[in-house]
Amino acid sequence: MSRITIALLGGLLGFALYVMAGVALADHVLGRHWLLQFAYFVVVGMAWAWPAKWLMFWAARGRG
Repeated sequence: MSRITIALLGGLLGFALYVMAGVALADHVLGRHWLLQFAYFVVVGMAWAWPAKWLMFWAARGRG
């Protein structure tokens, strides 16, 4: 199995689990101060980018 296939499957599974965890944790933030909600959703909305970047670079490294 190629790195690209592994990255695709792992990325999709990881992102689905990340979204489920983010939504489940959001229940604890909703109803709190708006600034806490804002900070939570900004962090959770952007935090997936770093692992995704690493995964894309890892998959592309195998093509060279």
